[in-house]
Amino acid sequence: MAQVLEFKLPDLGEGLTEAEIVRWLVEVGDVVAVDQPVVEVETAKAMVEVPCPYGGVVTARFGEEGTELPVGAPLITVAVGAPASGGPTDAAKLPAAQGTPAAASGQGSGNVLVGYGTSEAPARRRRVRPDRPAPVTAPPPPPQPPASASASAEPTNGRVRTGESVAGPVAVISPLVRRLARENGLDLRELTGSGPDGLILRADVEYALRAAAVQGRTTTAAPASHPRLAAQPTATAVPTVTSAGTRVPLKGVRGAVADKLSRSRREIPDATCWVDADATELMRARAAMNAAGGPKISLLALLARICTAALARFPELNSTVDQEAREIVRLDQVHLGFAAQTERGLVVPVVRDAHARDTEGLNAEFARLTEAARTGTLTPGDLTGGTFTLNNYGVFGVDGSTPIINHPEAAMLGVGRIIPKPWVHDGELAVRQVVQLSLTFDHRVCDGGTAGGFLRHVADCVEQPAVLLRTM
Repeated sequence: MAQVLEFKLPDLGEGLTEAEIVRWLVEVGDVVAVDQPVVEVETAKAMVEVPCPYGGVVTARFGEEGTELPVGAPLITVAVGAPASGGPTDAAKLPAAQGTPAAASGQGSGNVLVGYGTSEAPARRRRVRPDRPAPVTAPPPPPQPPASASASAEPTNGRVRTGESVAGPVAVISPLVRRLARENGLDLRELTGSGPDGLILRADVEYALRAAAVQGRTTTAAPASHPRLAAQPTATAVPTVTSAGTRVPLKGVRGAVADKLSRSRREIPDATCWVDADATELMRARAAMNAAGGPKISLLALLARICTAALARFPELNSTVDQEAREIVRLDQVHLGFAAQTERGLVVPVVRDAHARDTEGLNAEFARLTEAARTGTLTPGDLTGGTFTLNNYGVFGVDGSTPIINHPEAAMLGVGRIIPKPWVHDGELAVRQVVQLSLTFDHRVCDGGTAGGFLRHVADCVEQPAVLLRTM
């Protein structure tokens, strides 16, 4: 006899207590394998796929896309050892992945998140036909485009609900965009997407809603084309357009950032020092490295290598303050965070053990994390545990800044844009590539002399990259 097991939203770690359903990956009636992802959720840290530890037939799922659930709330129920509708009753007739001891006993795999204990790629889901059992050796079906997905009581990828009927295919980047349009009465078929192949992005919907608010209407079509507001962070929560303005809940990534910044301002007595540096030789060194072949070395990787060298000389800045114990905790490993602006808002991915990586290793890890940030696939582990942050705000075209320290760290190095400026070089006025460097630090962990020494060493390495040879 089949045993129906309930799979609840698991503890996602890092103190997270809730998550929003972004996209269902299975439907009622699907056969799922052990550790197969069944739902994609967005937490305050990242977007993650949640695998089910049971194998069997999905009998129910709880919550529509866009619903926020607390940890411990039911996600799906799975009939373990159940026959495919109208098929044989023994578990051996299910796909091979379902006949594992874990599934048969109801114990599950014990795994929670993809990348946290799941070592193999999950099997693709197979739709159970009501007139025949799922074959044991049948290969998984090829991926189907979103528009061909079967209709259900909830929106499916690429389709929009209008009242109680399903409209034609619309290329939309995510279910959250559909929800935003639906809750504000916006017809996505009237929009022209600014994404690849006309894909409708959240910025397109928000642009249309702002235009509607200005014109005093609740529904409007966006212009045929408009600039994508990529430089502006978007909230993970759905804005509400009112006659007085737009109200944006501080939830998800944006809410987590707001809480951390507020805590940093409350707890950390920060101070900032800065210096201008001649980056001409650093830029020449980078050009020479890249001309030699191999992966292109980014400026961020070079600056990160300089940071780790400076932290080795001034370890006070790689620390945190234990307020309850009233102790400064100096950390042995450098886990280097770097600020990255994405469509979901500001995130700070972390390069683990940056002190043990050479420039090429740092470069590769920056590339991996940047791509994951762009696609929204950073894991909670990628976004936590930093001990020092590098903030390259020069990409926004500004020279300087006094950033807020990424709590509970003790310091952040800021790097402005590198531009040609008049500079006295070898006793003569010349045009050189100049950058402003700033260090914001927790004054509890060190005095200005230590902070100034750190910043001066960074500037010396920027001006004379050969200084790094001492620590390579």
